[in-house]
Amino acid sequence: MDEGGTADTAGRDDSGRWDRFRRIVWARWALLVASTVPLTFGLGALGVPSPALFAGLIVGTVLALLGAGPTRVPRPATSAAQAVIGVVIGVLARTDTLSAVAANWLPVLLVSLGTLVASMAAGLLLGLQRGVSPLTGMLALTAGGASGLVAVTRELGGDERIVSVIQYLRVGLVTATMPIVAAAVFGAGHVGLGGGTESASAPWYLGVALLAVCCLVGIPLAEKAHVPAGALLGPMVVALVLSLAGLTFGATPPALLVDVAYAVIGWQAGLRFTRAALRTVVRVLPSATALILAIVAVCAGLGVVLSATTGTSFLDGYLATTPGGIYAVLATAISSGGDVTFVVAVQVIRVILMLLVAPFLARLVGRRWGTAQA
Repeated sequence: MDEGGTADTAGRDDSGRWDRFRRIVWARWALLVASTVPLTFGLGALGVPSPALFAGLIVGTVLALLGAGPTRVPRPATSAAQAVIGVVIGVLARTDTLSAVAANWLPVLLVSLGTLVASMAAGLLLGLQRGVSPLTGMLALTAGGASGLVAVTRELGGDERIVSVIQYLRVGLVTATMPIVAAAVFGAGHVGLGGGTESASAPWYLGVALLAVCCLVGIPLAEKAHVPAGALLGPMVVALVLSLAGLTFGATPPALLVDVAYAVIGWQAGLRFTRAALRTVVRVLPSATALILAIVAVCAGLGVVLSATTGTSFLDGYLATTPGGIYAVLATAISSGGDVTFVVAVQVIRVILMLLVAPFLARLVGRRWGTAQA
């Protein structure tokens, strides 16, 4: 009896300590951060795209299901994270890159719009699934700027839990199938899967200054213009203009700030997971996978059209229209001897076009069909 009583007492003590821990706000945040950092390094070593975002999503989800994470990410933190991601995307646009498509701007624009239409139409089909609104489905399958779309989903009225999982499923499937399709269908030679961002040519403090300018100018302008997802689009547009004008001086937001922003966006989605939401995500994964593969096939067809209208090779047309994984696309183009400048230019135009158009279309879809949450 004594041994049993001692065991019961120890169990109650452990349960009591766990309950007390869960009531301490700073301890919840400490656990969240301490768990995210090593997982980010691990996923980065495996070549996972945006590892901090994916790590934040996984850790946030697990802690939410255990009842051990913070209840939510403060809105100022999510707005700041959106701004950082917006500037990262904006500085991708450079005059030397975009000049590569200047002579063929019309077919490039039309093919990019075709990618937008195909992916959003697939998203609306996904929205027919029980527990998924048309708005959430559209944002989940829009092919462009996965991190940016996840960042603004909740603000637009969608369910960022579903969007985050399916967006990164899209990136993963595109990255996995790209070398196979490039070699088997388009005759690419040596194909590598590495890839990474270009190293910044300016010191970190210039990156911080660029970020501050883009936020101080872009966010107020977006608010005055009542632009949807203004915390992302405002700084992105300012960064885009400065980059095209050659006024960024090679600066980009420091990598540490970018990783923190990605982690915050991952936490935002993960901490809202419930068991019911997890069941919904698991249920829609088969249909989402089929729709993603259909989008990949349609975009490959658009790549053939782009090749025929611009005189580029079929391989370059395919890589230029691949719906996601821009750094894997860059690595594949380099290793296969493709026209890297053309491929990157079309990819950058696609990402920027998607992020500029998607919030406005999402607002229309939300008004037309509503925004039921899972």
